[in-house]
Amino acid sequence: MSDKRRSARYPTLARALIANVSDGEALLKDLSITGCCIEYTMFVDIKPDTPYKLQILPDSTAGIDPFDLQVESRWIRTGGYSCEIGLAITASPKGRDFQRYVDYLAWRSSSV
Repeated sequence: MSDKRRSARYPTLARALIANVSDGEALLKDLSITGCCIEYTMFVDIKPDTPYKLQILPDSTAGIDPFDLQVESRWIRTGGYSCEIGLAITASPKGRDFQRYVDYLAWRSSSV
């Protein structure tokens, strides 16, 4: 699947929240300027091709405040006790924080 991506995806340790979907937090598995993948440790009712508001809570070492993204679900994979969701980013109201976080992740990936 990564062969078809236009933008590099960077692994992350951030947490994520989708408003009005679950009280629990998800793990932000990876992020790029065009999309991301999150994973819940429980089933969540996400509808394909539906817009959502996603709050990103960057890991503390990034030094970046939480920010919101407007996303649209592209795919959902459930299995056992987890739910993995692929999201396309449609808007970033706080674009500067989002871009700083993607730049931080790119820097961290290149320095490993």
